[in-house]
Amino acid sequence: MPPRVSVVVPLYNKAAHVRRALDSIAAQTLRDFEAIVVDDGSTDGGASLVEEYGDARFRLIAQANAGPGAARNRGIAESSADVLAFLDADDEWLPGYLEHAVGLLEETGADAATCCYFEHPPGESRAPMWEARGIREGAHRLSPETPPALVVQMLAYMSPCSTVARAAAVRSIGGFYAADRCLYAEDAFLWLKVLLNGAVAFSLAPLVRFHHDASELSKNREGARPVEPFLIHPEEVEASCPPALRPLLGRVLAARAFKTACVLGYWGHWREARALRRRFSVEGGWRLPKYVPARVCSTPLGAGLGKVWRMVSSSRA
Repeated sequence: MPPRVSVVVPLYNKAAHVRRALDSIAAQTLRDFEAIVVDDGSTDGGASLVEEYGDARFRLIAQANAGPGAARNRGIAESSADVLAFLDADDEWLPGYLEHAVGLLEETGADAATCCYFEHPPGESRAPMWEARGIREGAHRLSPETPPALVVQMLAYMSPCSTVARAAAVRSIGGFYAADRCLYAEDAFLWLKVLLNGAVAFSLAPLVRFHHDASELSKNREGARPVEPFLIHPEEVEASCPPALRPLLGRVLAARAFKTACVLGYWGHWREARALRRRFSVEGGWRLPKYVPARVCSTPLGAGLGKVWRMVSSSRA
């Protein structure tokens, strides 16, 4: 008989942290699970720690390095449960996470359920911040009247480590973005399609602990972050979008493009910022978040202001 939940853990050079992640899975109050650790070409011995873990519910699969999206997709392909859960090898769950999230999924009939989290450091719940941004408890389904800014916040709230999903729903829309060894927003590519095609249940219970000090991406403070895959290949998301929600999707993509344009312009890439802003221009775009800053950052003036601000910040450090 298949387990109730398949937990997928992508592993790439996290030997210093993976035992903590495995221990948090083993400590779950929901005991009926399998844990599939996909070693994505690690070179630091982390795979050996998984092999030696000593719990029959855990198994290791090895592949050449292809990035976290590809590793999670490999785990999905190898899974046997109707519900999928994901945990990065440097993060951890509180003991009641799976029981709460899977229970919410089953209670609401949603396609995915997502919880809140702690950040370490400092270890404080971000639930009040997300409430202020419009996140509410319960199952939600997008409609043409849903504010684009709320969809942006829903998408930001959903993380692999804090979201469980029905395997059938994930497989039907193609899984995580897996091209180009993508390290940024490969999960948002999937969650946006989930939001467009089904209901998502939100919980403000903080049951996940993110360890940003162990994240490669969080250490990158010296340049612009990569452009999100759904802005590079929007046609893939558009193809999965119900016709009634396509105008909403256009505004959501524009809002995210404006934010990314601000980051690009801040780091001096104003031409790329301008191209991105123009590509996702929509009627009434001036009503969307970051519209004005994106226009400024899409000019040499914006790049110059960003340079001055970085110099001032550096002098204060």
